[in-house]
Amino acid sequence: MPCSSIETSNNFCGGGDGGDVNGRIHNFKLNEHTFLASLMPKKEIGADRFIEAHPHYDGRGAVIAIFDSGVDPAASGLQLTSDGKPKILDVIDCTGSGDVDTSKVVKADKDGRIQGASGASLVVNSSWKNPSGEWHVGYKLIYELFTDTLTSRIKKERKRKWDEKNQEEIAKAVLHLDEFDQKYTKVEDLKLKRAREDLQNRIDLLKKQGDSYDDKGPVIDAVVWHDGELWRVALDTQSLHDDRKCGKLADFVPLTNYRIEQKYGIFSELDACTFVVNVYDEGNILSIVTDCSPHATHVAGIATAFHPQEPLLNGVAPGAQIISCKIGDARLGSMETGTGLTRALIAAVEHKCDLINMSYGEPTLLPDYGRFVDLVNEVVNKYRLIFVSSAGNSGPALSTVGAPGGTSSSIIGVGAYVSPAMAAGAHSVVEPPPEGLEYTWSSRGPTADGDLGVCISAPGGAVAPVPTWTLQGRMLMNGTSMASPSACGGIALLISAMKAEGIPVSPYSVRIALENTSIPVGGLPEDKLTAGQGLMQVDKAYEYIQKSQDLSCVCYQIKVNQSGKSTPISRGIYLREATACQQSTEWAVHVEPRFHDDASKLEQLVPFEECIELRSSNNAVVRAPEYLLLTHNGRTFNVVVDPSNLADGLHYYEVYGIDCKAPWRGPLFRIPITITKPKAVLNRPPLVSFSKMSFLPGHIERRYIEVPLGASWVEATMRTSGFDTSRRFFVDTVQLCPLRRPIKWESVVTFSSPTAKSFDFPVVGGQTMELAIAQFWSSGMGSHETTIVDFEIVFHGIGVNRTEVVLDGSEAPIRIEAEALLASERLAPTATLNKIRVPYRPTEAKLCTLPTNRDKLPSGKQILALTLTYHFKLEDGAEVKPHIPLLNNRIYDTKFESQFYMISDTNKRVYAMGDCYPASSQLPKGEYSLRLYLRHDNVQYLEKMKQLVLFLERNLEEKDIIPLNFFSEPDGPVMGNGTFKYSILVPGIKESFYLSPPNKDKLPKCSSQGSVLLGAISHGNLSYAGEGKNPQKNPVSYQISYVVPPSKIDEDKGKGSSSASTKPMAERLQEEVREAKIKVFGSLKQDSDEDRSEWKKLAQSLKSEYPKYTPLLVKILESLLSRSNIGDKIHYYEKIISAADEVIDSIDADELAKLFSLKADPEDEDSEKNKKKMETTRDQLAEALYQKGLALAEIESIKGEKPSALAASEAVSSDLRSDLFEENFKELTKWVDVKSSKYGTLYVLRERRFGRLGTALKVLNDMIQDDGEPPKKKFYEMKLSLLDEIGWNHLSTYERQWMHVRFPPSLPLF
Repeated sequence: MPCSSIETSNNFCGGGDGGDVNGRIHNFKLNEHTFLASLMPKKEIGADRFIEAHPHYDGRGAVIAIFDSGVDPAASGLQLTSDGKPKILDVIDCTGSGDVDTSKVVKADKDGRIQGASGASLVVNSSWKNPSGEWHVGYKLIYELFTDTLTSRIKKERKRKWDEKNQEEIAKAVLHLDEFDQKYTKVEDLKLKRAREDLQNRIDLLKKQGDSYDDKGPVIDAVVWHDGELWRVALDTQSLHDDRKCGKLADFVPLTNYRIEQKYGIFSELDACTFVVNVYDEGNILSIVTDCSPHATHVAGIATAFHPQEPLLNGVAPGAQIISCKIGDARLGSMETGTGLTRALIAAVEHKCDLINMSYGEPTLLPDYGRFVDLVNEVVNKYRLIFVSSAGNSGPALSTVGAPGGTSSSIIGVGAYVSPAMAAGAHSVVEPPPEGLEYTWSSRGPTADGDLGVCISAPGGAVAPVPTWTLQGRMLMNGTSMASPSACGGIALLISAMKAEGIPVSPYSVRIALENTSIPVGGLPEDKLTAGQGLMQVDKAYEYIQKSQDLSCVCYQIKVNQSGKSTPISRGIYLREATACQQSTEWAVHVEPRFHDDASKLEQLVPFEECIELRSSNNAVVRAPEYLLLTHNGRTFNVVVDPSNLADGLHYYEVYGIDCKAPWRGPLFRIPITITKPKAVLNRPPLVSFSKMSFLPGHIERRYIEVPLGASWVEATMRTSGFDTSRRFFVDTVQLCPLRRPIKWESVVTFSSPTAKSFDFPVVGGQTMELAIAQFWSSGMGSHETTIVDFEIVFHGIGVNRTEVVLDGSEAPIRIEAEALLASERLAPTATLNKIRVPYRPTEAKLCTLPTNRDKLPSGKQILALTLTYHFKLEDGAEVKPHIPLLNNRIYDTKFESQFYMISDTNKRVYAMGDCYPASSQLPKGEYSLRLYLRHDNVQYLEKMKQLVLFLERNLEEKDIIPLNFFSEPDGPVMGNGTFKYSILVPGIKESFYLSPPNKDKLPKCSSQGSVLLGAISHGNLSYAGEGKNPQKNPVSYQISYVVPPSKIDEDKGKGSSSASTKPMAERLQEEVREAKIKVFGSLKQDSDEDRSEWKKLAQSLKSEYPKYTPLLVKILESLLSRSNIGDKIHYYEKIISAADEVIDSIDADELAKLFSLKADPEDEDSEKNKKKMETTRDQLAEALYQKGLALAEIESIKGEKPSALAASEAVSSDLRSDLFEENFKELTKWVDVKSSKYGTLYVLRERRFGRLGTALKVLNDMIQDDGEPPKKKFYEMKLSLLDEIGWNHLSTYERQWMHVRFPPSLPLF
């Protein structure tokens, strides 16, 4: 996720001033110059001094890849570099979210027209060169390219205009009704009644449409062709413009891949959204690239913006160039995907970039691990790219750095710093802090394996350019997302200088220069966990690089493990738990020099030898050898850490290596040692309090507590006093457990006056918990009053022998044993099952090699894709969520490259998309396909996934949620006695109870064998809260699951008929032969004239053999209806009418009606059989009447006859020919509900014949709503036809846009 936030003016107020980089300031004021400079901070990192001294080293020659949400090439300051070169070299959508399938090829007619993929008729510009004459066409729903914010703005504007047109039509409809009422004061005639009803229906329809309006957005057509030299692209955007003369395809100025001509387009003035295009796979894939948030443009502006008219607002490196690699997937909001990350790395290497900036990240299970990290290591070590990334915004607690920036050794992780000048200018605080500090929310180290986490710090806020669609030029954002490009821009200055002076560029030499020249932030050793080595200084780093340019480009890989243990391998020493802090421990540290992959073995590796002096920052606690001779193969030495005499709390130390021959180089490597010695909680009941803690803006208090064994939740109280204006606090707790993401609880609380607030949260017993309380850095500025905080923590816990409970589907209850180890607790178990998880195997698996270069790794390997298809059916609407246990919830800490899924119905309409963080989606009743897309370059990994099990998880409706019962006896669930409600647990005494499985009759309908019902179980509740029935609302709950067993056997199933067939054997044989003949006849093809001739002969033969046999005649009618190649349509429909008449004539309607009038005896088996036979015959008669009516209507339509012209009323005059359609319709009404979805089409046609279009639309809408099946395209096409005929253009346009959503021609690309 992006590591930033947007600040608005109502968060901060006032004025201020600026001063030294990190020094104290007093009562200063800003002037215009210093104010503008504070909006784009450069002084803090020495960038302004460096450029002033070296004006041509302003980033020129450096190329930065921006891995982010997509940069707007039209944004202010991002067109040219300071030396007049194009600022943006390429703009790439690495996610595929803007991809358009343009594999369909068409040719223009003699008038230069082609049919677009949307169905629109398009005119191509005659001046466009296209030697092949082939035009690739595709289309895109425009909202798929817009951000949610932009879409919301466009929707409001479009809704306003649409409402105006709708109100205009409503006014017309009301006027027509009023005129009718004035003309006919008494409406008694049936015709007049229906005419008035039609007018009223029109009004109702327009009003209802206004209420249900849901804008899916305009559709744009895309055309791709090769002009003999380049692939060209043109878009038809007429649907975006009010003036239909605007946006025509022929008027579009063709674009090509951005990197070739650096040209972009804007869809329309209304959206002001910039886009670029790229063509892949020989014209079969068009990528339309837009940004998915302002984040990337802001980041790019901080790093490189160039404003010749206002140099103070320049980015850090105005001479640098960039490529935009969009890793934020617009289909997922702006979440990064594995596909996007991999393609971005490929692009960065392909463009020979010097730097990568990535202001994205999230928590991780394992630091310095995963597919993306492996690829980054290759890019850094082999191709010498310098990778800079944000550390994260999850502070102020320790061990909150995110992946990849704060957890990966090859990446420079950047923390966020705010200076007094930034606070006064950019943030407009009343009174800036006296000295610079890290933002409160900036993530802190160390990583779980002891690495420092944060490498350096840089300014974490700026007012920088944003995309044009935001309708503003610049915006204030803050976050480590902003600190990273500030640092990246500073490094671009160094690269600019190094290239100009012929100094080899290496990420190793640049990193050590940055770390060893940074200015410390804060005066305590442990402040390094917050700010890394400190605030980077460009000018000092440049001097360091110049001085060390002749030294080997080498980095030092640190591997640490406790002596006597081979695992785990870590990158530092992190003593966090109580037992580790009570005695000395010895650690084996292996230091291995790492050269770039192209380093010469003979000239660099063999001669490498360094005499290292090892130093400890505190020999009383950390002892190491004094010297080490280091060669290419590395050396191992031991470090002894003795924390036994340390006070409770945080302690930080380092062992670092100094070059004996060149001590000016500073530390060549560091082994960070972090000790968090926890406070033991010995009193009972277990309570710990921290009194009279004093807070000023930005101050953080950290307390470390050994959570007592047996504790599972905390009830805490925070009391504040001694202040006037409101105060804002961050309260965080963090615990670390092996192979888990940091267990973090956080709360942001605001105290408007001295008061107390209560919290509760779960904890893990026996693990150290950090409690971090921080007054927000800008909260209370200008007040000068200290806030006093008292914080009290009470531990609670009920220990059980089973945390996660699995009920195996049998009738046996589960025994649960509970005890309170700390203090008396009320044992009040509660459990519910509220979800169901159904397993599926793929029905299809397709493995393919991806065709384009954007999917070819720098190593030359082509990435493969595996597409798995799963089918499922919902008997009713439900909210479902895919769940893949192997892959979900990991982006960076996984060895698999990426995953993506789409859920679509039988019409190919996509209802949901997602990746490793699946979301719940509401789906209506129907059949669905879920396609899962997996990528990797290793075919063996993908082969293993071909039978990957996927679960569909759905929440049960309130009425289906199953509460589970508890008993004190093992036979309680069967006997119904011994119910267990609650008990008081006393320390040292265990109690047991039984959890009953659910009653089989209570299982939801959708629970099939092998499904799993899921829910939660809790055992205790808050001391200050009442008894709750929802376990998930209690402070601690555990997962409970129930495996659905096989269904009970239907006792009636398998019982044959009570009376054997009384028909003779010969008669039964004749019937079987007849039915077999009809079955074979029904399967015959009619593709060719010869086939149809044979079919006709056989039909006549069978009719002669079985005259007036209704099932045969029905099959003949069905066969006619199934024909696809129709020549003479009138002749075809006449055949259908004739076949339908034969079915109708074969049925004695009077006898059938008489039989239906008799009431069947449900106890009489023969009577029930006759009833079913009658219902079948009735349905056959109704279907024949229905198809005859449709055929009659089609013939009328082809001939252009208008029945309303033949008869002025429904009662046709005797001198006119009989209305066959009306006669047929009236006969159908005797047998079925003609307004139902099955037969309603005929009712709609009837109303249309008599000009009652409003009623026809109403009936059609009711049919669509009541259908209960996937939408039928024919219904919506009929609706469009009616809307066009009635003249409601705004509604027909609206429905046509929806057609592309409901009935896309193909599934979208991954």
